[in-house]
Amino acid sequence: MVIVTLQRDKCIGCNYCVEMDPVHFQMSKKDGKSVLIHSVNAKGFFTLKTPNHSIVESCELAAKACPVKIITVKET
Repeated sequence: MVIVTLQRDKCIGCNYCVEMDPVHFQMSKKDGKSVLIHSVNAKGFFTLKTPNHSIVESCELAAKACPVKIITVKET
């Protein structure tokens, strides 16, 4: 299982995550912050859980590019 988490309220809207992984991230037209596509919100933490391990590399690139370090990627 792969778990990707975005702490959206701390997003500064730099767009780096979208540049690194446009399949899983997009920018909101409402507030200019990042959106983790197909994620579930739990108290400001947006989480995507998937058995698809092929997303790890692109999501890790997005996490490393984030200047405020609000994206985490875990494999279980």
